[in-house]
Amino acid sequence: MTAAPAWRIHGLSVEGYRHRRQGLPCQDACAYATTSSVAVLAVADGAGSRPRSEEGARLAVKLAAEHFARRAGAAVETRPGEAVHELLRDALHDVSKDFLDQTGADAQDFATTLTVVVLAPRWIGHLTVGDGFVVVRAGTEDGERQFHLLPQAAAASEYSNETVFLTSPDVARWTHTECVADDGVDGVLLSTDGLAQAMLNRSADGAPSPNTSFADAVFRSLDTAPEDDRDPNLAALLRSDRLTALNADDKTLLRAVRTNRR
Repeated sequence: MTAAPAWRIHGLSVEGYRHRRQGLPCQDACAYATTSSVAVLAVADGAGSRPRSEEGARLAVKLAAEHFARRAGAAVETRPGEAVHELLRDALHDVSKDFLDQTGADAQDFATTLTVVVLAPRWIGHLTVGDGFVVVRAGTEDGERQFHLLPQAAAASEYSNETVFLTSPDVARWTHTECVADDGVDGVLLSTDGLAQAMLNRSADGAPSPNTSFADAVFRSLDTAPEDDRDPNLAALLRSDRLTALNADDKTLLRAVRTNRR
């Protein structure tokens, strides 16, 4: 059996300025699960217009950590390719069914996005429903660490900024899956759209790319944090005036760094 890399994982969701001012809870959530062979990371952003979206986000990441870990753990020898995409879609089907079973007729009240990454020995799987995003750290160029934004799901309409949710009709149509086979990846970061302005740059044609200085800082802070203290400054950063000025929404940052790098 292929040996699984060791990953150090840490994440946090904090309420945005808008919710703090209104006395509302954070509607983002994050969770992860590890087994002997895989690690699963998940973030979710509850729909602000729905009355129980906070619960929906928490339920979505809990179910994702459970179902994706089970599916991936049972297929740890799967090779990169279409089989990984199928595994990701099957796991999402499990999550959606469980989510709808638990929320019942009021499922739309729990509407939430969902972004999941599976860290397996031979590949990294990525699935996204909605507007979450994933940045990976891999390799160097001229001595500088390189950061890459994984492809994001297409918008539901080019004429609308409407977000797709786990409970949206025909959600499978708007779900994006990705399979990355690169042994050089030693850092993975998931976030909800509350950090998009800080984490991503936009070119003249609107194409997004990672803000390398910000990505480098948040990865490095986990690389260097004491083993018994998973970066105590993260909450302060996410609530900082600097980030609040860019976006007043809730913010989530879930990171994994490889601990057995050579």
